[in-house]
Formats: sequence, C-alpha cells, structure tokens
Amino acid sequence: MTASVRDWTPEEDLLGFFGPDSVTWRVHADPVFSVGGLRALLLQALHPVAMDGVATFSEGFRSDPWPRLVRTAAYVDTLTFGTRREAVRAVRRVRGLHRRLAGVEPTSGRAYRVDDPDLLLWVHCCEVDSLLDVGLRGGVVRIADADRYVAEQVTAAVLVGCSEADVPRTVAELRHYLDGVRPSLALTPAARDALRLVVTPPMPAWVRWLTPARPAWGTLATLAVATLPQWARRMYSLPGFGVTDAAATAGLRAYRQAMLRLPQRARRSPIVWAGMARVGQAVPVSA
Repeated sequence: MTASVRDWTPEEDLLGFFGPDSVTWRVHADPVFSVGGLRALLLQALHPVAMDGVATFSEGFRSDPWPRLVRTAAYVDTLTFGTRREAVRAVRRVRGLHRRLAGVEPTSGRAYRVDDPDLLLWVHCCEVDSLLDVGLRGGVVRIADADRYVAEQVTAAVLVGCSEADVPRTVAELRHYLDGVRPSLALTPAARDALRLVVTPPMPAWVRWLTPARPAWGTLATLAVATLPQWARRMYSLPGFGVTDAAATAGLRAYRQAMLRLPQRARRSPIVWAGMARVGQAVPVSA
C-alpha cells in the first residue's frame, strides 16, 4: 500500500491513491465535506490525549484556528486528489512533524507522543465516521457504498502511520471501534475550547460585519454539531441542539442543494480541481 515510487506505474501515480471511480472522490469533492470535517474535529476533541496534542502543539490554535483548519483541509485534499507522489510528500511532512512532539495530558497524567498509534487511529476513525455520516445524510452516497468507503480509507490510515491490522474495514468494525473508545472520552477544558472555536471562531471585525462569512460559518457549525452522535452531543451538554436527527438531515440536504447552485469553482478547492483536470474526469454529482 505504501510501496516505493519505483513500484508505481505512471498511470497509478497519475490517478493517486483513490481515483475518480472511488467513493472517496465522491464524498470528498462534495459540499458536505466541510460539515463532515468540523464534525470530525468535534468528535476528535472528546479524546483527552488527542485534544491535548492539538491544544499544546498547534501554535495559536485558541486565538486563530484558521491556519490549522486550512492546513488540515489541504492535507486531506492532497491525499485524496493529488498524485501518489504529492500525497506521499504531504504525509511525510505530517509524520515528520508528529515525530518530534510529545507531552503529558494533565487530566489523566498520560505521557504520549502525537504519533502514538492509538491517537492516529482515533483521529482517522472520527474523520471516516463523520465524512461517511454527512455523505449518507446528504444523499451523496448510498448505504451500499458505506463499507467500500470505510475500506478505501484504510489506505489513508496506513499512510499516516496506523497499523493496517487495527484499522476498521467495514461500518460494523468502525462502530465497534468507536463504542470501545467511548468510556475513555471526556469533556476536558481543551474540548470545551474546541467547541467554542468551532461555533464562534474569532474573526476580524471587518469580516464579521462586511462579509457573509459569519452567517455562512454559523450554518456550517450548526450542522456539524447537529449531526454529531447523540452521545457526543450529550457530552457537550447539547443533547438536542434544538433539532432532531431528521431535522439535521433535512438541514444538511438543504445546505448541499444551496451550495450546488454556486459556481463549481466556488465550492471546490484548487487541489480538487487540479486532480480532476489531471485525470480528465469530473466527479459525478449525486442526485
């Protein structure tokens, strides 16, 4: 799976690790991807050790979360839509940074490295669960596609440093993993900060008042919180967040339809567009 570049054909390198026929391309190119990314961040924050790593080593995260959010989105886009060489370069940068970082989580006293396998696996599974959830709710993919998406994402997990044998390959295995981790989760002060930053991120005054950024972000954040599992909303003391699961799904579908009316270049990143142009094939939009 992580074979040397010498083992790839030019065609394999061109298509990347997933390719335009994958469920991954379909989900990650869709407008609901942004909602899923925020949902994943909120799930990840409930792991005290994983969240301590973010709070400790993401410089300026509390005062200015935007650079980290942009870097994370660009990493996932490159891993998905880049060539294999581009994806591997991005992975090496991330793994090189993680390798140097270690700390002690204050509420548990656990000493950790940011690249501890269990932390990498937690981050991966939260991302897969979140992106699959919004993809299903939004009508981007069908239930029949769900196991295929989880299996495709094993590649992303192994590239970043997870042990292949530990990574869920089906929806059932993913659910089993998340259920097993839940007893170790907690709402730490750092997790509360993460919720605050997602719901009401700092913005310059001119952005708040002279652009539509604030209401647009409010829609994203509301949908991210509303689509969390009920147990996660309870942990954040937001058990209903004013909506039912059915209402959250309806809201997500309405958001997606509104975004699909925008010009295509306004709803996909340059990395996504470069990948599509490279393979000469657009990703089909689900009905």
